[in-house]
This record gives sequence, structure tokens and C-alpha cells, in this order.
Amino acid sequence: MSRLRRFEDYRYIGTRDTMLVYDCDDEAQFAALSARVEEEDLLNRNQLQAFAPDELDEANNRGFRQTSASTAHM
Repeated sequence: MSRLRRFEDYRYIGTRDTMLVYDCDDEAQFAALSARVEEEDLLNRNQLQAFAPDELDEANNRGFRQTSASTAHM
């Protein structure tokens, strides 16, 4: 189970630029998110979103849609 720095306690992380939510327990989604964070400096650009409660339903309520491994890196 991998987590992003500063988001160690969260399973679902959204990206504000694409409004996609990534499941950090899914290896393919976490790899895609990690690559985006590194390549696009999403953390320093304040483009990452955590959810409370840490559930997919909450992400959907906030307008984020779930990514899949095939669409994770647009």
C-alpha cells in the first residue's frame, strides 16, 4: 500500500486540473498518479485534493470522477 508524501492517511486523491480521483490501493492508478505528481509538480502547484471521509462517494459528491488504469494519465 503506497501513499503520496503529505497524503499518507488518504486512500483516494483527486487532481484538481482533471477532476479525476485516484485509488492509491490500486497499483496502476497509484503509478499513474505518482508519475503525474512528479512530472507536473502537482503537489507544489496545489493541484491535489484529499477527501473526508476518505471514500469514493465523497469524491464523487465533490465532482470528481473515478479514473481507470487506462485513462489515468491523460
